[in-house]
Amino acid sequence: MTLADLAWLAMAAYAMHILEEYMFDWRNWARAVIGLPVEWSDFFITNAVVVALGIAQAMLAPTLPLAPLIYAALMIINAIFFHVLPFVTMRGRFSPGLATAVVLFLPLGVAMFRAAAAQGDLDLLTFIGAVAGGALLMASPVVMLKLKGRPYFDQQRG
Repeated sequence: MTLADLAWLAMAAYAMHILEEYMFDWRNWARAVIGLPVEWSDFFITNAVVVALGIAQAMLAPTLPLAPLIYAALMIINAIFFHVLPFVTMRGRFSPGLATAVVLFLPLGVAMFRAAAAQGDLDLLTFIGAVAGGALLMASPVVMLKLKGRPYFDQQRG
């Protein structure tokens, strides 16, 4: 499979991941386990952005391989740090999204990096850029959730 093919599969995998998180109440898990002050509206908007980015990265895959590699890194980081690691540290407490993270995100993410390497589109700088970009994408909604309650960002103040 080409990187472009895998990029579209990654978008489909993310759709399944969102469904799993929603159906198994990721919001309440995130509040209880990782202390995120998240609402369902935050979940919906964040995941709408992830879907839009997923479509964009798949469309850009043939001409801008960095885009799907950033998405692959996002999936791998999400799987490890927001699903597998909390599952382990919480002694087996189910993390909504864990199944799709392990079964879809990890293998697809690795396959995307391998496909890019096979196509000659992966060097050290691209790898570092992809991991940095994926980490920034993963961190940005978390940081915004933490910041939005601070007085400077409160739009209702006089």
